[in-house]
Amino acid sequence: MSQPQPTVNPFAQMQAGRPTGPLVQGYEVIIGFETHTQLTTQSKIFSRASTAFGAEPNTQASAVDFALPGALPVMNKGAVQRAIEFGLAVNAHIAESSVFARKNYFYPDLPKGYQISQFEIPVVQGGSVEFFLDGEKKSVRLVRAHLEEDAGKSLHEDFVGMSGIDLNRAGTPLLEIVTEPDMRSSAEAVAYAKELHKIVTWVGICDGNMQEGSFRCDANVSVRKPGAELGTRREIKNLNSFKFMQQAMDYEIRWQIEQIEDGKTIQQATVLFDPDTGETRAMRSKEDAADYRYFPDPDLPPLVIGRDWVEQTRAAMSELPRVMAARFVRDYGLTENDASAMTQNKGTAVYFLGAVGEGGQPKLISNWMMGELSRRLNAEDIGFAYSHVGPVPLAKLINRIADGTISNNAAKQVFDALWTGEGSDVDALIEAKGLKQMSDSSELEKIIDEVLAANSKNVEEFRAGKEKAFNALVGQAMKATKGKANPAQVNELLKKKLG
Repeated sequence: MSQPQPTVNPFAQMQAGRPTGPLVQGYEVIIGFETHTQLTTQSKIFSRASTAFGAEPNTQASAVDFALPGALPVMNKGAVQRAIEFGLAVNAHIAESSVFARKNYFYPDLPKGYQISQFEIPVVQGGSVEFFLDGEKKSVRLVRAHLEEDAGKSLHEDFVGMSGIDLNRAGTPLLEIVTEPDMRSSAEAVAYAKELHKIVTWVGICDGNMQEGSFRCDANVSVRKPGAELGTRREIKNLNSFKFMQQAMDYEIRWQIEQIEDGKTIQQATVLFDPDTGETRAMRSKEDAADYRYFPDPDLPPLVIGRDWVEQTRAAMSELPRVMAARFVRDYGLTENDASAMTQNKGTAVYFLGAVGEGGQPKLISNWMMGELSRRLNAEDIGFAYSHVGPVPLAKLINRIADGTISNNAAKQVFDALWTGEGSDVDALIEAKGLKQMSDSSELEKIIDEVLAANSKNVEEFRAGKEKAFNALVGQAMKATKGKANPAQVNELLKKKLG
């Protein structure tokens, strides 16, 4: 079998024709990402030890994880399956044959003295991630996604003045996802990270728990004058919060620009972000691939993935968010931006489809979900799956707005009652609160006649060309009906009577 050609190393070159972003103090920002996603297997990538979070130190480490003499790694098929699923989700090429390599470096939590990873021939090659930022469609190209094992963890017990090593994480399966340096602002980089987080959790290959380290991002940041050569990058390690991610990149961008403006040279380095100070600080000089002395791991044969395995996986996968979003645009008339919001995660999509399935109007449903409902959910830090107002009553409420039964203001009162548990039936709440709009046009016409008679000054001002006088008359009419009149009907009747 002929071996596939090695892929281009990440960040080795900058392709021409990439769009520029907003300049920061006259400098162009260049950002690329490396994201470590912990795969949702129950056991580790090369051993049967558990990957469960929170166990006592060193209780979930096998002979392979401890690197005991003679212990050999055995590939976890579930990890490969998840890598294939990710590759299909981002329209990447799945390598028919890929190889594992030893990444050599010394660190106390790496007992073998090397990490098993992939270098020249990764399992996932290419692909892209698309998302919206301020209504504009963006696309970030992926270089690769490769399988590797996680290292252990150093524990520092300051109160006893001792340090120790916990190897529970050692051997945990990771898929490292590497982008081209395509992002031009911290906001764009965070939007990419959120979209990637959506993809890996949607297809179920990662639980996305950033606090537990399941989704960790490294941001490679550099700056340059427009049209100049790429600047020297510094890598911000282990960003596990979208908020801190943006803060770290913003600080690093400002710091690099200040250094260059002061006539100093940026040194390639690995840095950490301190959320307490809001600053990045250098941890060590940044290594290049040659420093790790990669070579093929003799204990692991090439990873061979047949086309039948790939096609079976493709057939078994659920509808992907980008496919579902395209369907929402086609079938429900949503904008691409709204469709992207409705497929932000499976909980959101299920809620939207549930409301639409009840005969609700798709555009109004998406507006309410992104507006009033999201505001309530965010205030209680819960998702759509735990909403106090389900998709069925929301659809019914929106239908009552659409058919003119209630006004938007009245609908918010009904929504409040649904949210607080005051009632569960939309129509019953409308009746109980007396919120139904006036539907008798003759009654409304009589009220408007009275308003015009009582506000002759506003009538004269309107006929003299003052548009604000008309709004005042509308307000008086709504006040006279205690807000129960249909504003559109009020406008129409006033215009008719005012000529």
